[in-house]
Amino acid sequence: MVKITIHNLLKEKWNNIAIGSVCANIIVKPSDDELINMLDNCCIEFASHQSVEDISQLKPIADSRKAYKALGKDPARYRLSSEALLRRIVKDKGIYKINNIVDINNLLSISSYYSICAFDASKLFPPIQFTIGSKEDLYYGIGRGLLNIENLPVFEDQYGKFGSPTSDSERVKITHETTSISMNIISFGGRSDLDIQVKKLVMLLQKFANAKNIEQLIIT
Repeated sequence: MVKITIHNLLKEKWNNIAIGSVCANIIVKPSDDELINMLDNCCIEFASHQSVEDISQLKPIADSRKAYKALGKDPARYRLSSEALLRRIVKDKGIYKINNIVDINNLLSISSYYSICAFDASKLFPPIQFTIGSKEDLYYGIGRGLLNIENLPVFEDQYGKFGSPTSDSERVKITHETTSISMNIISFGGRSDLDIQVKKLVMLLQKFANAKNIEQLIIT
């Protein structure tokens, strides 16, 4: 299990944080028709019942936006990945389909409203903590280039910051060569339904990514 702790610096500013963490050996491959259909149907279902204005009121997103404000970060400018994804869906902009792990990540994020950070575990260098970014940090978000992570909640290992509920980093991104992952469901509203979401994630990884040697933990 990739051990993750939540830094006291972050807890002091927002103490209701929990992480549903899953580690596993997996096979990265193009998504099959069943996973793609599940993802497409989930998008259609969400768009048919929600508007752009509704998204910020969904509890996991509302909790996260409050936490961002408490940390000193504008949640409208540095949107949660889940919020940005849901806004794309409602605006009918479509979502990118990269591989089975990305699609599983997006499927669970759409249905749960949580941001999920997914890392290639072989690229991590423990100890790992969930902390707060500083203005000195150099951070390249996937598809975003250099990202200002000052005051953002962010994961850190011996080599620096590498993942955030706003955007994961290029350094630890999952590729077709990835064989082990650490996926982390980020809640700023406590444990809430994290146990249920972790079980869903495990099921999806088993079904669509041939997941083996699965370990799971709720971190508070």
